Amino acid sequence: MSFRVNVVLLSCVLVTACGTRGGGGYYEDDGPPDSKRLDVAKVADPIPRYEPRSNRGNDPYKALGRWYHPLQSARGYSERGAASWYGKKFHGRRTSSGEKYDMFAMTAAHRTLPLPTYVRVVNLKNGRTAIVKVNDRGPFLHNRLIDLSYAAAYKLGIIGTGTGLVEVTAVFPDSQSAHATTPVARAPVISRQPRVFLQLGAFADQDNALRMQEQLAKQGYSPGLEQVSKNGLVLYRVRIGPLSGVEAADLTSARLRAVGFEPQLIVD
Repeated sequence: MSFRVNVVLLSCVLVTACGTRGGGGYYEDDGPPDSKRLDVAKVADPIPRYEPRSNRGNDPYKALGRWYHPLQSARGYSERGAASWYGKKFHGRRTSSGEKYDMFAMTAAHRTLPLPTYVRVVNLKNGRTAIVKVNDRGPFLHNRLIDLSYAAAYKLGIIGTGTGLVEVTAVFPDSQSAHATTPVARAPVISRQPRVFLQLGAFADQDNALRMQEQLAKQGYSPGLEQVSKNGLVLYRVRIGPLSGVEAADLTSARLRAVGFEPQLIVD
């Protein structure tokens, strides 16, 4: 689910998104609509089109004590992570781009993608796909990649769970993937279920990775150490997992942050 925090951006206080669910309920009375005014499953995906950059929401900003620097371009963007959603509490309020939030439209919030950007979101658990327009900032909870509108979350099948594991890819009018949406009835088969890890660091120096591994062991964890090659550079990644899902990652992250670590959720 979702809540909002106030973000100071060029002296303007903007309402911003940040998804969460706790104890099976909704944060600050957020949630689905009290009554369905339309069949959300029939809401059409937006068709990606070129739009000018919004004159709001694209400058560096600070939220919950951390600075964010929006990307100049979304070309080539693709990332996996956890999705949340926000609903009735924010319906009709202004988004960071200045547009009104419509929980029945196919939109989303992202911390650094340019406003607006169209993205293709794939639920890695069930294969459902949707295209949404990113017009808002957030989510600012740890371990969240994107905050979806109620309609988008419904189509992707994450309303009941509150969160989902997704792949987010920027799409453009000239992009083939912009037209590669898949109806729910013909959702592709997921050959391998995604795995969730918490990454504590990626080091060029193996000794540094071993030291972090030892520090985590002293806290009662059994992190793995993986050697990978990226852009010709050998890195040593320290990870905990695989974990059972987003909730387990949230709980473990909170414990790790309490003792000075900064874990990053990784979906493999």
